[in-house]
Amino acid sequence: MASSTRLTAVDGPSFEDPQLYRSVVGSLQYLSFTRPDISFAVNRVCQFMHCPRLIHWQAVKRILRYLRLTSTFGLHLSPISSFKITTFSDADWAGCPDDRKSTGGFCIFFGSHLISWGSKKQLTVARSSTKAEYKSVAITACEILWLQSLLTELGIVISDIPTLFCDNLGATYLSVNPVMHSRIKHVDLDYHFVRDRVAAKTLAVQSKDQLADILTKPLS
Repeated sequence: MASSTRLTAVDGPSFEDPQLYRSVVGSLQYLSFTRPDISFAVNRVCQFMHCPRLIHWQAVKRILRYLRLTSTFGLHLSPISSFKITTFSDADWAGCPDDRKSTGGFCIFFGSHLISWGSKKQLTVARSSTKAEYKSVAITACEILWLQSLLTELGIVISDIPTLFCDNLGATYLSVNPVMHSRIKHVDLDYHFVRDRVAAKTLAVQSKDQLADILTKPLS
């Protein structure tokens, strides 16, 4: 998708073959399991399955053209010596023009290998960019906990504390500072378990360059 493209549910004429749209987009969903670079774009076009319009179909065709030119892209795995879990979390604040909900994304590296990623619209409207980013951090923390449990069942011992990078300073401070009442009184309580994990030293949240941007914004 082009960075200037803003898809909405009401722009342009209806697409003449909704069944074709749903079939192609459904196939793209399966492909995104091994192509994280199209996750955001596929997530966007999936939001118009109920009533696709011509502009949405044009976005789908752009994804298909991109895939044709990048058919050799993929995930390359090799033996690793480090079992450290490194995670990046990001969110675009009020990115959807229809309901002003944000899209959150994350990517998890096991050593140097990308093993898990996701791009999904958040269920509620965030009143600030800090809240949108903090909710994305909480969702990512849940994914880390699940991954740690899976690795434990497989007999893989993780000695280092997982590190979660977030490029929003407000969300980073929230994860370690329980006294920011004026900023967080509207944040749902179930997202504050991130602070418990940081306090228990089972998770470290830091600010750094953001690799998860690809999961919350168009490629070009």
